[in-house]
Parts: sequence; C-alpha cells; structure tokens
Amino acid sequence: MAERQSTPNPSNDTSGVERCANRYFVYSNLGLTAQPVSSISRVRLITPTNAFILTAIFIDPASMRVLFERWETLYYRFEQAGDLNDISEAISILRVIVEGTPERDGNLPDRLNNLGCSFLSRFEHSGDRGDLTEAISLQTKALDLTPEEGKDLPSRLMNLGILLLRRFGRTGDLMDIAESISLQGRAVGLIAEGHADLPQMLMNLGSSYLSQFERTGNLTDVAESISLRTRAVDLTPKGHADLPGRLTNLGNSFLRRFERTGDLMDIAESISLQGRAVGLIPNQHADLPMMLMNLGSSYLSQFGRTGNLTDISESISLRTRAVDLTPEGHASLPVRLMNLGNSYLSRFDRTGDLTDIAESISLQTRAVDLTPEGHADLPGRLMNLGNSYLSRFGRTGDLTDIAESISLNARAVGLTPEGHADLPSALANLGSSFKRRFQRTRKLLDINEAISMGSRAVALTPTGHTSRPGYLSNLGICFEFRFGLTYDPYDLSQAISAHAQSVDLTPDSHANLPMILSNLASTLLRRFTHSGNLGDVTEAITLWTRVLGLAPKGHSHIPHWHSSLGNAYSRRFSRTSNINDLMEAIRNLREAVHLTPKMHASLPSTFNSLASACYRYHKTSGHRDHLDEAISNFKSAALCTSGSPEYRLRGATLWANLCVLHCESLEVLTAFETAMNLIALMAGLEETVQHRYTTIEGHSELPVEAAAAAIRLGAHKKALEWLEQGRCLVWGQQSRLRTPLDELTTCNEPLVTRVMEVSRLLQGLGSSRQHSSIEESFAGKVALEDEALKHSQLASEWARLLENVREIPGFESFLRPLRCAAILEHLPSSGHVVVLNVCKLRCDAIVLGARSDELQHIPLPSFTLQKAKQYRRMLAVQLRCHGLRVQDVDIAGRAGGLYQNKARDDFNVRAILKSLWDEVVKPILDVLGLSKLDNDQVHLLPRIWWCPTGPLSFLPLHAAGIYRGEAAENIADYAVSSYTPTVTALTQRVKDDFPIDERALGLFLTCQPEVPHAGDIPGTKAEVRGIHKEAITLGMRSLSLEGDAVTPEKCLEVMEEYSSIHLACHGVQDTSDPLQSRFLFHKGKLSLSSIMQKNLPNADLAYLSACQTSVGEENLADEAVHLAAGMLAAGYRRVVSTMWEIGDGHAPQVARNFYQYLWKHRPEGSGSRFEGSLSAYALHYAIQELRGGLDNTDRRLLAWMPFVHYGY
Repeated sequence: MAERQSTPNPSNDTSGVERCANRYFVYSNLGLTAQPVSSISRVRLITPTNAFILTAIFIDPASMRVLFERWETLYYRFEQAGDLNDISEAISILRVIVEGTPERDGNLPDRLNNLGCSFLSRFEHSGDRGDLTEAISLQTKALDLTPEEGKDLPSRLMNLGILLLRRFGRTGDLMDIAESISLQGRAVGLIAEGHADLPQMLMNLGSSYLSQFERTGNLTDVAESISLRTRAVDLTPKGHADLPGRLTNLGNSFLRRFERTGDLMDIAESISLQGRAVGLIPNQHADLPMMLMNLGSSYLSQFGRTGNLTDISESISLRTRAVDLTPEGHASLPVRLMNLGNSYLSRFDRTGDLTDIAESISLQTRAVDLTPEGHADLPGRLMNLGNSYLSRFGRTGDLTDIAESISLNARAVGLTPEGHADLPSALANLGSSFKRRFQRTRKLLDINEAISMGSRAVALTPTGHTSRPGYLSNLGICFEFRFGLTYDPYDLSQAISAHAQSVDLTPDSHANLPMILSNLASTLLRRFTHSGNLGDVTEAITLWTRVLGLAPKGHSHIPHWHSSLGNAYSRRFSRTSNINDLMEAIRNLREAVHLTPKMHASLPSTFNSLASACYRYHKTSGHRDHLDEAISNFKSAALCTSGSPEYRLRGATLWANLCVLHCESLEVLTAFETAMNLIALMAGLEETVQHRYTTIEGHSELPVEAAAAAIRLGAHKKALEWLEQGRCLVWGQQSRLRTPLDELTTCNEPLVTRVMEVSRLLQGLGSSRQHSSIEESFAGKVALEDEALKHSQLASEWARLLENVREIPGFESFLRPLRCAAILEHLPSSGHVVVLNVCKLRCDAIVLGARSDELQHIPLPSFTLQKAKQYRRMLAVQLRCHGLRVQDVDIAGRAGGLYQNKARDDFNVRAILKSLWDEVVKPILDVLGLSKLDNDQVHLLPRIWWCPTGPLSFLPLHAAGIYRGEAAENIADYAVSSYTPTVTALTQRVKDDFPIDERALGLFLTCQPEVPHAGDIPGTKAEVRGIHKEAITLGMRSLSLEGDAVTPEKCLEVMEEYSSIHLACHGVQDTSDPLQSRFLFHKGKLSLSSIMQKNLPNADLAYLSACQTSVGEENLADEAVHLAAGMLAAGYRRVVSTMWEIGDGHAPQVARNFYQYLWKHRPEGSGSRFEGSLSAYALHYAIQELRGGLDNTDRRLLAWMPFVHYGY
C-alpha cells in the first residue's frame, strides 16, 4: 500500500523577525511541514512625536541628550546586527533615564513607552518571557499615566495591544488576543479620519485579527483583517513610503485565507498586491529583500496548490535575490536563508531532485549556525532543518537523515519552554520523525515515542485551535501504525476516534479536508483487513472517491490518493470476488503510477500494488498480458533507486517468485540478484545488532530460495555466492568490522587508522546502544538520540571509507561479497566443505574442496524441507522426554503427540539419525568416495565442515548413522565433523591464520558451579581443576579462577591475555536479543555483547562446557544466533560447544579426554605454549571415548550427541 500522508503540523514559529527602517515588526512563520510557508505580519509601534524631548530632574539636559543618543545608537545597531549586548546596554541606559524622571514629569509616559519597546526588542531576540512581561508592565503604566483626552492615548492603546499580541503568539491565550483587538479597536475609534497614523493603526488591528484567525480558523476574522488592511491601503497616498509594506501585509492576509480555503482567487490577489509592492520600492531600499521574500512565499503557496513548477522556480528566484541583497551579519539573514531553503525543499518534494534537498539542507544549516544559542527563533529553525532531513530520508531511506531529523527536533523541543505556544508544534514534528523512522525500522519503541509526542501535542492544544485537527489526524496515523504491529484493538479504536474527531473539527471548505478524510479512510481499511467487515472497506472507498473529487487539479497528493483507492478496491475484491472491483483497482493504480513523479519515494510501493492487482486479474482471467504486466511492475519496483528498501525488496522477491513459477528464462537470476543486493540494505550497520536480526527475520528464506533457483538452472557458483551473501548476514557484518588490515597499512596508514577507529566504534554502538524511549527526562532522550545520530553518521562514514579503500589498486573488492573464485581460494588444505541448501523447491548439497576449482553438486531427492522440520520437532520432543532443556520448538500436531507418548519406534532418536544418514549424509559420502577407518586411526580421517541451512541447522549431522544391527555405521567412521556458519567464516580463518603472539599462548579456565537462581553444577570444579593441574604439570601456561575469584569484567581482561578459554558454567541463549546470550557467573553475567566489544587478536580456542551454546533461533535458522557463532564472530578461530543440555557427569570426561588428545599430539618443542589447531580431532576422539562406555539407547545417544566443533 502506498505510504500514508501525514497532515501538516502547523507552527507559530517566529524565526523570521525582521524590522524595516520605519520600525515595522516583520514575522516569518516558517511552516514545519513538507511545504513550509513564510507568514509575514507587520506591526508598527506608534511612537509619539515628542518621544525624544526629555527633561530630567536628576540628570542635566546635556548628559540626558548624550544618554539618549547612546540609547538610540545601540538600539538601531541591535536591529541591524542582533547583538544582545547592544540591546541590554540600551535598556540599562534608558532605565537610568526613566528612573531619573519624576512621576509628575509629562515626559515619563514617553520614556516608559520607549523602555517597553526596548524590552520587546530583546524579547523577540531571546524569547525571555520576563522581558515581555516587563514591556507589558511598562506600557500599561505609560497608558495609565496618559490622560483620556491626551493626543498620545491612541498610540499608547495601540502599543499595549501589540504587546498583548506578542504574548498571545507566545502562549496562545485567547484572552490576550481578545484584549489586543479591544485595545487596538479603541485606538482606531479615537483617531480622526485623515490622521496620518490611521492607516498604520488599521494595519495593526488587521494583524491582530489575522493572528486570531490563525488560532481559531474563524473565516470572519481573516475577512475582517482583509477589510481593515484594504482600508489602510486605500488611505495611503500613492508615493507614500509605507505603501509597499501595507500592500505586502494585505497580500499576506489574502495568503492566509487562501491557505485555509484553497481559493485560487485569494492567492492571485496576494501575488498581485505583493508584486505591486516590490515594483514600488527602490532597488537599494532596505525593505526590498523582505518584500521579495514575502512575494516568494505567495508563489510558494500557489505552487503547493497547483503543482506548477514555474511558481516554485519564481519563489526560489525571488528569495535568492532577497538573500543576495542581505549583507553578512544582518539580523534577518538567518530567516531569509531558512525561507529560501524551504522553497528548495518544496521543489524537492515535487521533483525528487536530490540537488534541491541538498541545497535546502545547506541553506538551513547555515541559518542555524548563524543563530546564537538562546535566540528565541532557534527552536523553529532547528525544526525546519530537521524536516528537510526528514524529507531527504523519505527519498533516500538513509537512516543518518532520520537520525539527524530526530536529533534536531528533539533539541528544538528541549529548547521550547513549557507553556510556549509553539511547544505542541515542536512535539508534533518530533513525533512525525519518530513515526517515519518506525515506518522504516518497525521498532515498537519508535512508534510508542511518536504516540507519546503526538498525544502530548493534542493535550496541549486547546479546543478550537486550528492546529488541533491536524494533530489529531497525525496521532490517529500513529495509533494505526502501532496496531499494525501489535494488533491491540485499543490502538485501532484510538486511531478511528482521533480521525473522526479530526474530520468533525475540519470545516468543509478547509484545504486540508481531503488529507484528513484520506487518513480516516486508511484506518477504516486497516480495520477491514483485521475484522473483515465489508462496510469498512466500502466506506473507505467512498471517502477516497470524495477526496479525489475535492482535490484541486494538480494537487501533489492526488497520485497517493489514487493509489489508496486502488488498494481499497483490491482489498474488497479479495472479499467479494467482484471483477469490477479489481478493474477499478487496476485503473486507479495505473493512474497513480502515471501521475507519480519519477524518483518519488512512493513509487516502489505503488508499482507493487499495481503488480499485485494485475496478478490477481491474471489468476482470475488467465490472460497472459496481465501476468506480464505484473512481472513488469514488480521489476520496476525492484529497480527503483528511490524509496524504502523494504518495498523494493518486496518487488524484487515477487518478481523472482513469478519468474520461478511462470518463466523459463534466465531473468529469474537477475531478479534474485536484485533481491540479494537489497537485503543487505535492510539491515545496515547504522542499526543495533538486535534490530538487524528483527529486520531480516521475515526474509530468512530468500537466500536459500535464490540458491535453489540457481541450482535448477545449473548456476552452482551463483548459488554458493548468494548463500554466502545472504546467510549469517549480521555475524558477517560484525566479522568484517574485525578484518585484519596489515596489507592495506603499507598503502595508506592514515586511512587504515580511521577504518580501524570507525569499525571499533560501530562494534560498540551496534552491541550497546539504547533507545531514547527508556529515558524519562527529555535531556536524556536528546542525549540518546544524539548517540543514535552518531551511530548513523559512523555507518555512513564506514561506507565512504570502504569506497576510498576500493579506489586503491589491488583492493577493488575490499569487504565486498565474495565471488566464487575468491571463496575457493582459501579453503582448508584438506577435507571438504559441504553446503546443504534446504528449501520447499528442492534440497541439494554443494561440495567444495581445496584441490578443485569446481563445485560438486549433489542432489538430495529423498530429503525435503518438510522432513527437516519434522525431524527437528521429533528431536525436540525426545529431548524433553529425557528431561533435557532445549529451545522452544513447535511440537503441536500428530508427531508431537505420538512422540511424547513414545509409542512408536518410528519417532525415536535412532530413527532420526538413520533418516539423516540415508537421505543426506550417506549420499554425499558415496559421491565423495570416502572410506571407513578404524577407531584407532582418528588422525587419518579427513575433515568435513558442514554448512547447513534452514531447520537442518538444528539437526545433528555429525551423529548421522545407523546404530543397531549388522549394518551399523555412522559419519564418525568416515570423517571428523565440524560446523561453520558460512563458508566465508571458514576461509577467512584460513586466510588470516597468522601466528598468535607467543606471549598470549595459553589456557585460561574458569568454573562457576553455584550461580544464584540456577542449579548447582559441582562437576565443573573437578573438570577445571583436573585440566589445570595437568596443564601445569606439563609446563603449559595456564590460569584457573573459580567462582567468586573472577567477575565477568575480570574474565574479559584475562581473555585478552590468554589465547584460549575454557568456560565451565551455565549458558543462557537469549533468542529475543542474541547479543544478550550469556554465561552465568557467581558475580554477574558475561554477555556475548561484552565479549564482542573486546579486541581479541590472539583468540584461538574457546571450549564452552556449558549448556545450549550452539542452539540457534528457529526463526533465524540461517543467522546462527548462538554463543558458539558469537565467539567465532568475536575472533576465536575454533569453538567447542553444545547443542542442548549436557550432563554434569559426562561433560568433565569429554573435556578431560579432549585436552589429553591435544597434549599428546603437541609438536615437539612447544614449551609452555598451548594452541588448539587439532581441536576438531580432539573432540572427535573424546566423543568416541565417551561412546565406548555407553550403549546405543536413545538416552545414551543424547549424552554424547550435543558436543560439536565449530571453526577451523
């Protein structure tokens, strides 16, 4: 379905305060949405003609004049440069003058007025509410001292009204704006017709009505604003210096009404008036840049309504000219840069041209950099810059951009005080950024934060506020999105309630009504999908039909609404099978594709929707042309260079699947190649390891299906490459961050230094970063989002560094997915690597050997995916029957029930091992021509590294065999078995098998027999003590620490000093967060994440004498999310681990025999050195020794089967 459109979050951002020479206050309200608009409201403080005629009792006239001239210089210098030191000094000087003026002095009201103006000026720069309160107090006092019949009374009333207008802009308190209108209305009533100040007073009163309109949405208010300002313009003679400014302000009132109603006559009038203003002002006039900026704002709004690119080009041209005319250091330069950036942003949203959004971000970054800390407009400018990053994220999907957006918006919220009128808008914008990140990452914590911010924005917005419908609509979207993840009926109920309120509060004439109706329709469609109520989808179709009827021609959201309507028809067809619904779906979706600009982020989703509808039509009609159209559109979605990787991957996967089902051509390879390249984008290094696992969980079958398709077409090398590229994706990423760079150092040492530093930082952040929702304080949230931004920036830098390395001759393929030739180049010198691909289409083995450049393909026609799943369930039941812990497995159904009763021999352990032998292992051995050897010839056995996929990863291939009768035999008679998560994980170890630092060669052992809340394992003491004693006797470097003598932190330190480690303790596999899988110590937990953050260049052997250390997660079978694979990823070359719970009696025996084999076969002259290169043979020997003392009952088989070897 096409991406949901959010309702714009209105804002009262006054980040563009400008003053003209005639002391107009000019406000640019930068919209904080995809199409920001600059709102210009000019208010003139009326200054009495005798304001500067001062006499003082305590200050002689000459000193008074000097002080006043100094105040005037500082005041106007502040207006130009915005230096707070200037206005603060000016206030201090004028305060001295006021304090030196007696109560009875007739000049006191004027001086109070000027001091109030100075406090207002500082408030508008700093946002310090205390300054505004002081200004109002001073102006009130000045008004109280002004006689009813005094000639200055109208100006006093007007100025106090303006101050109350300012406070209204800060607090949103309707009592302030009502009082402002009352005071200014009284002032206008007192002024005589023909008075020179009457036009400006009318203009100011019109500004207050406009502000009230922007708060309430009452069209009567904006009509009154237009009436008053029209009268002001009519009273202003031609050639008057203030005429251009008044024309601009009148144009602004028409602009605001246009934004509310969408009436093109209003925006045409706005452009006409403001164009006339620009034409009347001289080229060198100080107000010309402001006039150009305002005219550019009107063209921008007209573009938002019509989509005419000529309008947005004119807006950019006018605003560029305004910026060019503004000198460096001018107080208005930041707001003009911000507004110009918004124009580029709007053109980007229409065309998708990345040059435009880059220019927008550059301009707005410069504006933020020019805005000092503490400036009142800084939060609004941060929000605008954040929204530009948000827009670019929608186009590129680069998580660095969304992290930047969240960080900037969080900072803006943190800088906006409680009670500020802009706080709801700031919260809503931050919520929108969290919502967009959720759409990409599907993190529940992100959508929870979005709902929290949106709910708070709604709660802070009074009933009747014009922004409330938009906030409610956006909140409804967030609840709907969360419902799509949790299926909690409460969320769906809240979503529909919020949307219904939003619709009820939106007048029929409002320009945002189509978007608000569309959002309600989307939620109804979601409810239909969940409940199947046909009335919901029918109402959604009615609403979207109405939306398209209301939308003006050229509206930028029309393609999205056509797509949504098409999807609704398609959903209804699924329920009714009415072919007319499907035809309407295809018609609307074709129109959506036709109208959507190239490079638009929504294109992949729309292509997918159209393809799905066409394929449904093909299945109904059998028409080949609709099948071809479906394949073509899925292909188009996959090949889009913009939009979410998730939608592009979906297109590629379905393109490939249709090719498998309906095409015999090699196009299927192209389709799967595209899909495989996209899957890595879904789980980038900018995310935590835990989230990368969550992301790829739904795509775990893609690599094996791609490989099966390639094998069917004889492309065995391509099959191997895809399996290597797509399996163990996260471990592969972590391993690549640890790649040795010795060869590269000789070419570019500074580059290598930075590569190593960034890789180290990425490893740490990927393992440990927390989500901001865990923090209650907003400062804590900001800090965590800044950390998330740093993570994304490092991931982007890592990508750039890789490109830099690949530009060096000889390093063109540095850390790229390996081609088959490169994989084969570093295979072990003896033995075979057997890759087993299991999927619903077919099952095959691909065998690799060091003596051959070719792959050996062995079909396994007797084995199926269904059998693999059945054997997995059967084994799980047997383990439970024998009281052995194992990861949860779905054992429901016939097999589970029968097997728990142990009523049939068909389902015992021996049956499973025999099936694996007959259907998988023996056919491979036969093709390889391996011979059976006697038990005393262990050292002569060849090695086999098993690399299984899917549910086969959970089955004991190393134990496959026949264990009763004359034909008894098993894999141990033919080869020494090891496992490897991927072929690359093995070949990388072969390639990087450099000598271990002799100072680190040694064995560190620890046992943790009495962990709180876990069963005692006293046998671990004897196990560790016996091994350590013998090691010391043989003169080896060995250290043993038991129980309380070693903390997890101390263990990590010792691991850096010893090449090998033996852990005899409890192991816990955390399938929800694999990096939190851990070994339990007396004094804490040794987590896999903490191990992976250590630098272990000398790591050799890890013997994990703990339970379930190589048990993976069923939903991530091909990711090897277990402690053994984690230790390999952390740098260990070989690992001994267990597939399920091991007995406290057998474990010490296996460990003792394991080490005795290693010591017996040590090379002469080894001295104190300990290394584990023969660990696979040692484990094979130890297991056979254990087997020799056991029978072949199921319980005894399960005693030795869990011990497995990983790695080189």
